[in-house]
Amino acid sequence: MARAKRHPDPAPSPALPPAAVALVVDQASLRPLIASIVRETITALEADRAQIGGDRFCWSEPEAAGLLGLREHQLRDERRRGRIAASGIVGRRIRYTRDNLLEYLARRRIGGDGT
Repeated sequence: MARAKRHPDPAPSPALPPAAVALVVDQASLRPLIASIVRETITALEADRAQIGGDRFCWSEPEAAGLLGLREHQLRDERRRGRIAASGIVGRRIRYTRDNLLEYLARRRIGGDGT
């Protein structure tokens, strides 16, 4: 019976050198950078809010569906199943508040909390 030919072990990879650079930064010198980043972030957040009706407090069913990336009939079905809250206004029209939409998304979260 012939034995399988054994290949020699590959050469061990060279060890990585220890870190050659240490970075020491004074906290006071970081403050302007942090303040600048916070300002930019807030500005971007306000621009995003303005894009989705930052001053509005409610949306029609077609508008709310668009914000959630759904079709109107899908959102209507979710409302009828009791999965999302909404308000009825004059003329049997349906309106969704920002809280209605955020609560719906929060209840349907995937991951992060073990679900």
